Amino acid sequence: MDTVIGLLLAAVALIAVVTLIRAVRIVPQQRQDVVERLGKYKRTLHPGLNLLVPFIDAVRTKVDMREQVVSFPPQPVITSDNLGVSIDTVLYFKVADAVKATYEISNFLQAIEQLTVTTLRNVIGSLDLERALTSRDQINRHLSGVLDETTGRWGIKVTRVEIKAIEPPASIRDSMEKQMRAERDRRAAILNAEGQKQSQILTAEGDKQAKVLRADGDRQARILEAEGQAKAIRTVFDAIHQANPSQKVLAYQYLQALPQIANGTANKVWIVPAELNKALEGIGGALGGLSQMVGDLPRTSVDSGAIEREAAEAAEAAAEAARQVDAEVRAAEAQVTSRSTDSRELPAPEPVSTASLVDDSTVDKRQERA
Repeated sequence: MDTVIGLLLAAVALIAVVTLIRAVRIVPQQRQDVVERLGKYKRTLHPGLNLLVPFIDAVRTKVDMREQVVSFPPQPVITSDNLGVSIDTVLYFKVADAVKATYEISNFLQAIEQLTVTTLRNVIGSLDLERALTSRDQINRHLSGVLDETTGRWGIKVTRVEIKAIEPPASIRDSMEKQMRAERDRRAAILNAEGQKQSQILTAEGDKQAKVLRADGDRQARILEAEGQAKAIRTVFDAIHQANPSQKVLAYQYLQALPQIANGTANKVWIVPAELNKALEGIGGALGGLSQMVGDLPRTSVDSGAIEREAAEAAEAAAEAARQVDAEVRAAEAQVTSRSTDSRELPAPEPVSTASLVDDSTVDKRQERA
């Protein structure tokens, strides 16, 4: 009897524990449980502690309310230009209504997958391969709109649809790679040609500016040189006019310039004027009148012996210069005769003696003046 009572008490305790367990339901965060009472929808359990009627209420489904990611396997799709491509898609969705997701469709995940595949085939079928490869954003927006509109009555919210990859056939990939390689080569050639063009243009512009600046510098230098020469000539001319030299000084300067003319390396042949003898004869008078050149005024007393000696020395110097000039002329004539046989010979001037340089009458006149 005690054994029976003990078994009954154990059974009652077990039933109480089971009843308590079935009456208390703890739902975690971001999950909702759909409860049915005697096979009919009763209510939805939200996160936290919930109480149920034991053996009458039962949980039908446990729905995860978090956003979920589903990657569908590659799907073969034919484009509008009859090329078969393989497309991988990724779907982001979340359950907005647990009751509709439970009762409106038996398997909403499979339904979303099939809807995505059919919609993707419709979208890709209206595009060629080139547009399909470059219009992913447009395809994603179209898929999201169609899926969101269709799955809304299922209590599903499609948040995002992404195309992972569009794989054309191997032959098409090879052709596309060749096309892209040719396009890159063309662009590289164009850029290289443009670079060479710009380089040549810049080089030509630099040469042009350099030549212009160089020519301008040469012009300025020549202008400044010419202005300097003009100022020098003007200064010398003004000085000569201010000094008012006499003909005797000019004749003496001409005689001193003859050796310098003969010493020039480029002067192979030069002409001796016919009046050279007369000029040399006037040197004596010019040298004799040097004492009267200052202001062209006669002096009160003149040493006739000094004048004669000075005149004799000047005559000797002039004769020596004349002999040197004669030698230079004869050498130049010899060079011209050796180079050109048909050229005319230049007659040599008569030798000038020292005695001819001194005019006795001139000396007598100087003595009378003294």
